[in-house]
Amino acid sequence: MSYEPLYVAFIVYFNRDRDYFECHEVLEELWLKLDKEPLFKGLLQVAVGLYHFRNGNVTGGRKMLHSATQRLAPYPSDSLGIDLGRLRNEAAFYADALDGYSTHPFDYYDLSIKVCDPNLRTEVDLASRDIQPNVPQRRGPQRGAKHEAALQLKNQHSDQK
Repeated sequence: MSYEPLYVAFIVYFNRDRDYFECHEVLEELWLKLDKEPLFKGLLQVAVGLYHFRNGNVTGGRKMLHSATQRLAPYPSDSLGIDLGRLRNEAAFYADALDGYSTHPFDYYDLSIKVCDPNLRTEVDLASRDIQPNVPQRRGPQRGAKHEAALQLKNQHSDQK
């Protein structure tokens, strides 16, 4: 079995780089390509939940992880060549812990996706050689050249005053 390259990239970014912003970028592209398949949205939401909590947004992290857990619930534990059941349980535990964060704070920690299918493991290993880590990791969307040009123009005008 062969896996979608964007899905493979998602696993590389999730497990190797812990780059949850990039996880969102690649999996959202696949999610849209596959007519908004709920399973991929659930995986995407796990990454977004971790991204939010790591960046201090406890509420956003809690909401995303709870939503991910619900969205992933109908799928078999061994979906997509991964141990989805384990990821779903870990995301649910994390979300529940974030429910009580105000009274029982804890340090952020990463989750890992256990790859079960040997073919997927091989694809991830091969893709890891070609996918360069984002150093530093992006912390949000980057604006394009048009925005940068407008910002420079604005700064020039303010310097002339």
